[in-house]
Amino acid sequence: MLIPLAPNQRWPLDFVSDQLTDCRRFRVLTVVDDCTRECLALVADTSLSGQRVARELDRIIAERGRPKMVVSDNGSEFTSNAILRWADETRVDWHYIAPGKPIQNAFIESFNGRLRDEFLNETLFSSLAHARVMLANWRADYNCAIEHPSVYVVEEKRFCCAGSDPVGYLGFWRARSVIDLAVGAAKAPRANIQGPSGSGWIASISPASAARRKVFGATFSSFAASPRLSHGSAPSAAAQNTGMR
Repeated sequence: MLIPLAPNQRWPLDFVSDQLTDCRRFRVLTVVDDCTRECLALVADTSLSGQRVARELDRIIAERGRPKMVVSDNGSEFTSNAILRWADETRVDWHYIAPGKPIQNAFIESFNGRLRDEFLNETLFSSLAHARVMLANWRADYNCAIEHPSVYVVEEKRFCCAGSDPVGYLGFWRARSVIDLAVGAAKAPRANIQGPSGSGWIASISPASAARRKVFGATFSSFAASPRLSHGSAPSAAAQNTGMR
């Protein structure tokens, strides 16, 4: 499966099930952008029909723009007449994966696993309203932290929707340049100590730094040997090497 190179090229959809503290079941519609890996929607309800899925997609499109392709499994909600009519009216290519082949929709499957491990399995929901609020908070936190340790990916995703217009494009590159300068300034003191190498920033001490460390080590050994000598103890090897008697 090819990775999209721009936002809004492919949106995968899927469902995740959970239950409230009173054992009532509910479902969560998950929508992800395969390029930015951003979670576009987490819709929780006791019943999610094809018409509800179409309305949620219309809401996302009003905020973000229309996708070129939507990918889903062959569930009854995604193969309903409401979805087929929606795809025909919006001229969005709806792709169904092969039955029993979730690897063909790997990005949304990975996201669903993370959603369950990090959030659903760790949280008790007292009501459907509580679940919706908690899902919204988790989604906001997820979208701000999914691409660490990259420094400017968050800014890139922030401007990706407006990247087609000159203002958004220039804004993105301005923010990226500022962050790159900040990262370079932070690395400068480290470069003076360790120095660059082919495999990253690893220890590569210059001869001058090594000589200074030897002098510092000898001075520290002299101070460490002074208390022992003041109590009549025999000179240590460190003290003898530094010339103390």
